[in-house]
Amino acid sequence: MNLNPMFSRRSRRPMAEINLVPFIDVMLVLLVIFMITTPLLTQGVKIDLPQTESKAIPPDQKEPLIVTVDSTGNFYLNISAKPNQPITPRALSTFVSGQLTDGSAEQQRPVLVRGDKNANYGKIVEAMVLLQQAGAKSVGLITQPSELTK
Repeated sequence: MNLNPMFSRRSRRPMAEINLVPFIDVMLVLLVIFMITTPLLTQGVKIDLPQTESKAIPPDQKEPLIVTVDSTGNFYLNISAKPNQPITPRALSTFVSGQLTDGSAEQQRPVLVRGDKNANYGKIVEAMVLLQQAGAKSVGLITQPSELTK
């Protein structure tokens, strides 16, 4: 009897199993890639779109922060030290962040954007993004009622 496996007389059959380790490795790499890229593709600004028939802000609610964007793209803040002078985007973000962190979390001050109808849409979106980055949970838009609903 020969104990050396190299000289065994039995022929070995080919193994009929598939090695799944490389397949699992590829799948895990793809999973990580998709988990990283998906949030980058779905960025957007969450807003509360105005409705035709809107209600006034309740009197017991805090005074809203209103950012106005004029036709030239300048930002104005209604509760700043000088509401009739333009404010830089950085100063706007810093000031709004400070205002939103003061007070209770349950009743956050409403945040609204009032944009001139001739303003660049990109500037209005920029104001909304700045407000969200400053900590606003939701951003509303101010509109005037149309002539048909008056």
